[in-house]
Amino acid sequence: MNEFMEKKVKLKWYEPKQTYDVIIIGGGGHGLSTAYHLATRHDITNVAVLERKYIGGGNSGRNTTVIRANYGIPEAVKFYQRSVELYQRLEEETDRWMMHKQKGILWMAHTEAHVRQEKARAEVNTAFGAKTIYVTPKEINEIAPEVDLTGGGKWPVLGASYHPEAATARHDRVNWALAEGANKRGVYIHQRTEVIDLLKEGNRVIGVMTNHGPMYAKTVMSAVGGHVTRIARMAGIRLPIRTHPLQAYVTNHYELEFDPIVASTSLLFYVSQTARGEMLIGAEIDRQPSYNYRAGHHLIQTCSFRAITLLPFLRHLRILRQWTGVCDMSPDYSPIMGFTPVEGFVITTGWGTWGFKAIPVGGEQMAELIATGRTPDLIAPFALDRFKKDRTKADRGSAGTH
Repeated sequence: MNEFMEKKVKLKWYEPKQTYDVIIIGGGGHGLSTAYHLATRHDITNVAVLERKYIGGGNSGRNTTVIRANYGIPEAVKFYQRSVELYQRLEEETDRWMMHKQKGILWMAHTEAHVRQEKARAEVNTAFGAKTIYVTPKEINEIAPEVDLTGGGKWPVLGASYHPEAATARHDRVNWALAEGANKRGVYIHQRTEVIDLLKEGNRVIGVMTNHGPMYAKTVMSAVGGHVTRIARMAGIRLPIRTHPLQAYVTNHYELEFDPIVASTSLLFYVSQTARGEMLIGAEIDRQPSYNYRAGHHLIQTCSFRAITLLPFLRHLRILRQWTGVCDMSPDYSPIMGFTPVEGFVITTGWGTWGFKAIPVGGEQMAELIATGRTPDLIAPFALDRFKKDRTKADRGSAGTH
């Protein structure tokens, strides 16, 4: 396997054409993955990926890189487990090192109610293909001896669900490997290309108007993350999406190896260690809807206090940097994928705080939908019309930050 270095990435930049088979709005993980799978699985290469900034510069470059399938409803477990499996072989398939590392995730329980919840999670996960077991405090100590099981005397750890296949990977390397894989098969990638409007004939989208002029296609897909409502409005669609900022930060190097990912929904934080040895810490979304990318000290203060209650060694580390992304949150905290009431316009959105986990499977499934004109079984439960049909897929408890 060749070591993935940015200077070794081979991309060809072309002048925009006027006509494509497929136009994908958004050059983040989901847009690039869809283009990659259209090219590699369906031999559809007359595809344009349009990114208003630079590839992976949006939410795909502002996340915390956790990969897992320990969700709370069967449909989500099966979907994300497929993504876990695709991630496990993505390095070999693309011949690029993404620093993928299996770590396992501990989902802590601090009350009897949460103990029952995590035991139920383990049962649901196991039944639908995601390896998860319930572990006792003694077993938690063996997996992560750094955890203070007393919770600082206020949040005792009574147990946890443990999902051993959970992993992390480098977000920029995932994005660029998918971009390179799609591009070398003929996909056109256009950076600094902003969609100003959608072009329509009646109830059909036939293309986009960009800052470089019009482009036409049989199918236009929106994969723009938190700004999806603006694109959908151009098509005449009102989406059930609210956008919230999500902040995270990293500390300086921790000299010991910290193997697992540790999460607590009661304390609303999660922690993992990067390949550089930094401790990466994330927390809940900002409660107020906003497109604001500014980071704040209040989050660092409150989240650090909570994290230290379970991981006391963190008090000896320094915070190096902080960043913010914006999350497209659906009412039921599940994604929205597939066709819309407007012909020729498909969407992948509602990824909230868990979009990075789904990059391979999201692209695979949306590529199949575009190529065949049929909704794959794996994503059928997450169609937009589920809200109209009162068939929501509520899974708020699996978000990890709510």
